[in-house]
Amino acid sequence: MRFRGNKQFASAVGLVLGLLCAVEAAKVNKHKPWIETTYHGIVTENDDKVLLDPPLIALDKDAPLRYAESFEVTLTEEGEICGFRIHGQNVPFEAVVLDKSTGEGVIRAKDKLDCELQKEHTFTIQAYDCGEGPDGANMKKSHKATVHIQVNDINEYSPVFKEKSYKATVIEGKKYDSILKVEAVDADCSFQFSQICNYEIVTPDVPFTIDKDGFIKNTEKLSYGKERMYKLTVTAYDCGKNRASEDVLVKISVKPTCKPSWQGFNKRIEYEPGTGSLALFPSMHLETCDEPITSIRASIELETNHIGKGCDRDTYSEKSLHKLCGASSGTVELLPAPSSSANWTVGLPTDNGHDSDQVFEFNGTQAIKVPNGMVSTSLKDPFTISVWMRHGPGAHEKETILCNSDKTEMNRHHYSLYVHNCRLIFLLRQEPSEAENYKPAEFHWKLDQVCDKEWHHYVLNVEFPTVSVFVDGTTFEPFLVTEDYPLHASKIETQLTIGACWQGGNARMAQFFRGNLAGLIIRTGKLENKKVIDCLYTCKEGLDVQLPEEVASAIKVEFNPNQSSLTVEGDDIDAFDKVMQHISYLNSRQFPTPGIRHLRISTTVKCFNEESCVTVPDAEGYVMVLQPEEPKISLSGIDHFARSAAEFESQEGVTLFPELRIVSTITREVEADTESEAAEGADDDPTVQETVVSEEIMHNLDTCEVTVVGDELDGEHESLEVDMSQLQQRSLEMSSSNVGLVITGVNTMANYEQVLHLIRYKNWHTEALFDRKFKLVCSELNGRYISNDFKVEVNVIHTASPMEHGNNAMVQPNFINPVHHASVDLSGHNLVNAHQASVVPSAATIVIVVCVSFLVFMIILGVFRIRAAHQRTMRDQENGKENEMDWDDSALTITVNPMETYEDQHSSEEEEEEEEESEDGEEEDDITSAESESSEDEEGGEPEDQQGASRQQQLEWDDSTLTY
Repeated sequence: MRFRGNKQFASAVGLVLGLLCAVEAAKVNKHKPWIETTYHGIVTENDDKVLLDPPLIALDKDAPLRYAESFEVTLTEEGEICGFRIHGQNVPFEAVVLDKSTGEGVIRAKDKLDCELQKEHTFTIQAYDCGEGPDGANMKKSHKATVHIQVNDINEYSPVFKEKSYKATVIEGKKYDSILKVEAVDADCSFQFSQICNYEIVTPDVPFTIDKDGFIKNTEKLSYGKERMYKLTVTAYDCGKNRASEDVLVKISVKPTCKPSWQGFNKRIEYEPGTGSLALFPSMHLETCDEPITSIRASIELETNHIGKGCDRDTYSEKSLHKLCGASSGTVELLPAPSSSANWTVGLPTDNGHDSDQVFEFNGTQAIKVPNGMVSTSLKDPFTISVWMRHGPGAHEKETILCNSDKTEMNRHHYSLYVHNCRLIFLLRQEPSEAENYKPAEFHWKLDQVCDKEWHHYVLNVEFPTVSVFVDGTTFEPFLVTEDYPLHASKIETQLTIGACWQGGNARMAQFFRGNLAGLIIRTGKLENKKVIDCLYTCKEGLDVQLPEEVASAIKVEFNPNQSSLTVEGDDIDAFDKVMQHISYLNSRQFPTPGIRHLRISTTVKCFNEESCVTVPDAEGYVMVLQPEEPKISLSGIDHFARSAAEFESQEGVTLFPELRIVSTITREVEADTESEAAEGADDDPTVQETVVSEEIMHNLDTCEVTVVGDELDGEHESLEVDMSQLQQRSLEMSSSNVGLVITGVNTMANYEQVLHLIRYKNWHTEALFDRKFKLVCSELNGRYISNDFKVEVNVIHTASPMEHGNNAMVQPNFINPVHHASVDLSGHNLVNAHQASVVPSAATIVIVVCVSFLVFMIILGVFRIRAAHQRTMRDQENGKENEMDWDDSALTITVNPMETYEDQHSSEEEEEEEEESEDGEEEDDITSAESESSEDEEGGEPEDQQGASRQQQLEWDDSTLTY
């Protein structure tokens, strides 16, 4: 018993000691918390609680075991779970411990979740215990577990239709499986709530139905006569039974029974100059009514035969065009625009309705003689004749275009170009020096173009004994050549005529031409090559097409030479439509001819049996070329100056336009600034209009003409000259006569400025010369745009007696007065501006005597005015020729122009005129000559002429050129 008792006691002691050891060991944090490796959760958009599977529970082996009731156990912190930690960027969740002792926790959303932004979230989580010690140090963490949370959707969005409205077109008498499809979308993220489960036609009693996929079809055959358009209201529902936020309108048009035709064709197409190419048929397609098509052929024609010479071409002179196209010198223009140096075409009627394209009309009664020496009478070397002609119908009589015949006694034709029975015939008789045997003399071409009443370009290249003709760039050989003997020798001069042939024996014209001619040119010494001919003929406007790569191989496109028509051919309707949609109109002229260009589309469609199974009517429309913004060419510079007689008589002469400036501007309307209008409330102001702005542009000139105003030039003692080498460097030409000179050639305004600066006037007999006036006019495109008349007056300073004018002659050299021209004509003499008081315009002794007399008279008159100032107005009315003169005594000597006293009339009106000037805010003394000229162009010049006259009522000195 004792042994047994001792044994039991020992066991009890051992148990107690073990328990104490266990409790002591439990105080040590030996183990990490444990959690599951993966969790899956669900959360709803409008809730923050996450349902996890499995639940979030963390276990820790350091937690004490609960034994028998006889033992009292104390829980320690090392076995508790103190928290969960979430890892990841921008995780909208947090983990919270519900019970530290059991390790139970929960995950919840920190912010409101949006399924549409993110449907799923994935992150990692860790549990950690409370650690050892009162401060929780030495805490242990579990492994990282992955958490997948799915955000459940709520039906918060309603369906929305993709389009604001839908349109469709159906053919009457036909039932469709589907006419069109409407489609709505839902912004919800879940499949259930984002799917459209049903569409519904809200409009009652309509012969249409719609299925769950949005396809609309008709329930009966429709009639164009009964209803031409149906308007349906359609709504949609998602699978959560939410209805569309807005219903959609569906328009279904009913068309009559299908007829093959071009659809989507806008009959009027507006073309704005300078915008490049313009698509003519961007939305057009061919309706074939579902016929089995095998091939399509369409011809597109642009009708431009009413524009100028058949289409829009540059309207420079024919001679300039030859140069621009690369023809060398030797070109003689026989039908030039009428001018002072080329006046033989003045009597011919011209067609002024074609944008200054110089076209001459011959009605069967008119002809002109070309001056002698224009063309060599003997054309032995190769030469070219080119002409634009519109003729028809044919006549049985010969109609002469160009003829060189005997001037007197006989009627022999040396060479001529004429038409006869729709044939073009060229006659070239050999000169008497040739051997007396038959040689080719007459060349015949039978051409349809001669009588079709359309413009065509003809070029004859003559290199005897062969002659070739190019018509619109295409070469033709003569079908008949007849021979003849050379002409007999004679001393009779020849006469070159246009429009008929001169019969010297009868002294009259015969074989008159009926039609229109333009650009008649003879070029000797060299034949025109094909490149030059094509350049002369090529239009500046036409059709163009850029083939899309995907259809380039399936469709064939061909142009005519001047690109006024093209042919499209293919078998793929879709590719054919794409090519048609890429056809464009292009006009490369800077200032195209405004007006209508008619369009016509002719179409042929074939089916499998190679027959024309579908008839497509012609489609017609037109291109409206809008009016271009026309340039205003302004000439400005010094318009009044004086030079000594010695300079006029010198070898160099006097420069007429030393500071000439050529500026071209266009005026365009621009819309006012909407922001400033809104700020100032201008929208409510009915007086607000579009703003007009002027912009300087650069373009070419082709003519500048200097003419003498008044008496013609006397070739014995005066002339106008220009450096010919400078002209040649710029490919310009000059012709002169006793009325002036003309510079021609297409070139920049800057080059024309430089050449005009070089024009000099010389006069080596100036004793009787007081002044000379000249006028300069420049133009573009053969006179289509013409500058202002820039007039220049030059005065001659005659050297007077040293006793009378010694100081002035020494101090005042030749000067230039850039004052706006406002002179007044009196008794045939031009008065000098007020600033030119120092110039004596006449050297005659009698004039000097008169000058002194007037000076004495003016002094007496001034004294009288002081004594009778209060009667001045009445005296001015009674005697308009008595004037006052204010003196400027800034110089020691004064030279008075006696003619200027006339300008001082009406001095009583000076104050009124000065008040008007101040009210208008004009300070003319600060206006340059260029600005004054421009202002005169724009405002008519009347106010400034008045102001200029008032300004001349006071004598002043122009000491800008004095040297001290």
